[in-house]
Order: sequence, then C-alpha cells, then structure tokens
Amino acid sequence: MRRKKRRNQGEVELNLAAMLDMAFQLLTFFILTFKVAPIEGQVLLRMPQAQPVTSVNAGQAAGPDQNNRNHATDLHTLVITAVASPDGGLRQMAVGDITMGSVPALERKLATILGDPGVGFDQVIVQVDSRLRYEELMLIIDACTRQKLPNGEVLSKLSLVPLT
Repeated sequence: MRRKKRRNQGEVELNLAAMLDMAFQLLTFFILTFKVAPIEGQVLLRMPQAQPVTSVNAGQAAGPDQNNRNHATDLHTLVITAVASPDGGLRQMAVGDITMGSVPALERKLATILGDPGVGFDQVIVQVDSRLRYEELMLIIDACTRQKLPNGEVLSKLSLVPLT
C-alpha cells in the first residue's frame, strides 16, 4: 500500500486579516470610551458650618439695638478676603481693611492680631473668590490653623464663605 502524501502538519496558518480587524475594533472602542480626568475639578469639601459673626445674648430680640453705640465690642470674628487672579492664582488678600501681598505676610499679621489679648478675636472667616485654585486656598487655611490665641489654644474656628 501506498501512503498518501500529507501536507506538513506542523504548520498552522493564521488569518491575520481577522486579527487585525479585531485589534482595530478594540482600539476604537477604548478611544471612544476614554474620559480624560480634569487637572483640577470641583472638590466637594466638608467644611464646618459658619459661626455667627456676633455674639447674641439669650432673650435678646432680633433687629437693631438702638442702645448699643459700640458695635465692635460684640464682634469676635476676623474676616480675611482672598481675591483670585484670572488664572486662579492668589492676586490679593486683605485682613479686615489691611491688604496683604503674600501668605507669609498674612501669617505674620494673623500672629500679631490673634495673639493680642486685647483684641478678642476667636474665629476667622475666609471670604474666597470662586476662581481661586484649591492649592492657594490651602496655603491660607494652613496659615490660619497655625495661629495661637492669647489663651494658648490653636485657632479652631475657621469658616469659608464665597466672595460675592
């Protein structure tokens, strides 16, 4: 008997056209479904609630007090305003009416004001421009939280409000 001549069984023939088609379909799928993460997006922060700016005695009626001629005696809050530049950087800061140019200058001024026992500030409200980058805001918050009050406690009452 004669044996049939067989083809070489060791070779496997691959269909490259089907593999390339599948590779391009996968590539297209991943390109179309890819979402780029923003560099800096809106960050949802859990910040403490704002404290009242003035102290209110129990039983005091709401509305203007005609007998109080010195309104600053009940004010225990220091207001810091942070204004952003168009690119989101810190353009200007103000502590009350005093303008600051940098965060170290702000920190020195806060140490002077909050460390004075005659002033009586025990909380800080930071009015923040909505365009200010989070990084710049954190520098201001760090400067505030490093401050000590006249009784030796660290400043813990810090509130953020949007600048209107």
